[in-house]
This record gives sequence, structure tokens and C-alpha cells, in this order.
Amino acid sequence: MSQNFVREDKETIVVALGGNAILQPKQQGTCEAQYANVAETARYIAHMVLDGYRVVVTHGNGPQVGNILIQNEEGRGTVPAMPLDVCGAESQGQIGYWIQQALGNELRAAGCGQPVVTLVTQVVVDADDPAFTNPTKPVGPFYTDRRAQRLMAEKGYVMKEVGPAGWRRVVPSPEPRAIVERDAIVRLIADGAIVISCGGGGIPVRPIRPMAGLTAGGDGGAYTGVEAVIDKDLAGQRLATEVGADTFLILTDVEKVALNFGRPDQEDLDRLTVDQARGYMKEGHFRAGSMGPKVEAAVRFVEAGGRRAIITSLHKALQALRDEAGTLVVGVESGDAGRPGGYRDGPVAEKMKVNAFSCIKS
Repeated sequence: MSQNFVREDKETIVVALGGNAILQPKQQGTCEAQYANVAETARYIAHMVLDGYRVVVTHGNGPQVGNILIQNEEGRGTVPAMPLDVCGAESQGQIGYWIQQALGNELRAAGCGQPVVTLVTQVVVDADDPAFTNPTKPVGPFYTDRRAQRLMAEKGYVMKEVGPAGWRRVVPSPEPRAIVERDAIVRLIADGAIVISCGGGGIPVRPIRPMAGLTAGGDGGAYTGVEAVIDKDLAGQRLATEVGADTFLILTDVEKVALNFGRPDQEDLDRLTVDQARGYMKEGHFRAGSMGPKVEAAVRFVEAGGRRAIITSLHKALQALRDEAGTLVVGVESGDAGRPGGYRDGPVAEKMKVNAFSCIKS
């Protein structure tokens, strides 16, 4: 049975889905396989919604945008190839559609009519970000030496040789500065919608005019896309901060953050303060291509005033929200984690209306 009211004791959470929520290792990446994974993921998210949480979803897109780039390459003699920002937008629509449909199906089956909406999201980056002078993020297919040299000469791509497999294009990975559609997201949450946003780190755009005067929500006047990839965890943190979420829930393929990961002396961590996390990062415990960005994103969220961040696996997500699993990241040792609640006193609260879409189990 569902009731139509807002539970003041529950939280607004931003759920950042890891890659295995969409594509499992060794899978071929067919539409059917990916949708089956998304459908399982949707069941966990539906439980959060039915438990009374206000949910915002973000996700990665690495394999999917990579496949789009391969399709670009294979079809270049027949149809014009699209730039990287457009390919990112395509992947947002593709994955958002799967999540939106699967989650909507789960909620309706439970008697909940709460709407689910995918928002193609632009994330502002600084054109002067140092990442643009040091591209590091591999994207797209492998190329032969001859093709790589042509791409560098004709298109100005930065290419990197990656062993016997050949060459790959590398692009900048700049910092997310603001979310252009922030106000629209806040209004949708306040009106009772579950929003899927900032997929794949968002579409990187830069203001056509200088960054001076840029405010939360990305009010830079006019924008243009850039060839870059924003880290999905850092974009998720920016999203969680800008909508005033209580909890930033980062889902990955392990239950807890660990010291000495993969070694006999591995130590799983139940709880981290931001100071402890920063100290461990300085000691090199969390790898840049793996847990490092997740811990950094969790710390940034709490430092910006978020109540708590949690890093755990999809299958432990519900337990982690009850403090029964995962690694909790908070501000201080006592557990005081900042603002009382995002939707109760943050930007969502300013626009929130009690409506017929809040579906709470009772």
C-alpha cells in the first residue's frame, strides 16, 4: 500500500551507479544484457524510493560511449562522425532511457506512480583547466600506427601508444565547475520526480564568455561543447552538492573501501573522517583509476556541507543506508556531518510541494 505524503525523517540521496550496474565484466554489451543489468539495479533503487527517500540517479557511460565512438569510426565513410560531446549526449539518452523505463516499471508494479525523468545534462568546465594541456583519458577504439598518425595530423587528436594493441586517443579530464540544468533538476525533485542526471560525468561545456561571475547552476550565459571527459564520481559529487542532498551514495564493485587493497594485510574500513581519508590518499592507498576518485568525491561532498557519503556495492546499498554496510565518510569523529537535511532546508525545500507522487511504504 502506498500513501501520498512526504516523510520528513527521510533524506534526499544522490545514487552514483558504478559500471557493473549497467555492464558486467566479460559481457558483450548487447542491448538485452545491459538492460537486464539495469533492471536488477532498478529493483534496488525502487526499494529506496518506496522506503521514502528522495532519489536522484547518476551513472557512468565508459563502455557505451566507447562503442558509439567505434561506430563513428566504422561508419566514417558513410555518415559524418559526431564529436565527443555529442557522443556523450547520445550515451546519456541511451542509458537514461534504460534506467527510466526499468525503474518506472518497478515502481508501477509496486503501486507507485512517481515519475522518473532523464535529463540530458551539461556540466561547465573551465577552458583554462590544466587538464586541457595534459590529456590523459583514453577514449574510443584502438588504431593502427598509420591511422593514429593521420588523426593527429588531420584532426589534431592527441594519441597514445598502448602496447601491442595499438594507439588510442586521449582527451582532457577537467574539473566539473557547475551544472547548467541545476535549477531544473531542483524543481523536478521538489515536484516529486526521480531525476536521472549527469550521466557519464555530464556533457562538458565551457562558457562562451569568461568564467568570471559563474554561479551555482552554471549561469554563464552561453555555452559550447568541448572534447573532454569529466570524471563521473566528481560530477556526481557536484550534482549532490548543488541539489543539497543529505547523502551521496557511491556504488561500486566492492562492499567497502580498503587499505592495502588486494594484499594479505588488506583492511576494510567501516568509517572515515575527511581528515583520515585525505591522509590515506596522501599515503597512496587509493588508486587514481579505481577507488581514488570515489574517495575524493565522497570527501568533497562532506567538505561542502553534505551530511554523509557512503561507498559500497550495489547489493549492499540498502544496508549501507541503514549504517549496516559500506564505508561511511563523515566530517568529524563524533559523526556530526553538517546540514540537517538537503530537502528539508536546502534548495529543494524552497520549491518542494506536497504532491501525489510521494510513494511511501506503510
